[in-house]
Amino acid sequence: MAHKVIVYSTPTCPWCFRAKQFLKEHGVEFEDVDVSADHARAQEMIEKSGQMGVPVLDIDGNIVVGFDVERIKGLLGIKE
Repeated sequence: MAHKVIVYSTPTCPWCFRAKQFLKEHGVEFEDVDVSADHARAQEMIEKSGQMGVPVLDIDGNIVVGFDVERIKGLLGIKE
C-alpha cells in the first residue's frame, strides 16, 4: 500500500536530511516541503503539529515530530 507522506523541512536541517534519506533508503515516496521558502505550508505544518521546529512528518495523517525512527517505521510498516 502506498502511503501519503509529507516531510516538512528546511535545507539546512541535518535531521531533515536524515529523515528524507531514511525514507529514500526504504523506497518511500514523499513530498518534500521547504518551510523556509513556503510560508503557507509552514503555517500548515504548525497547525498540524503545534511545532515550529523541523522535521515534521505527516504519514497518512499521523504527525511525527522529529526523526523518530521507531514511530516512522511503525506507521509505514517497515520491519527491520
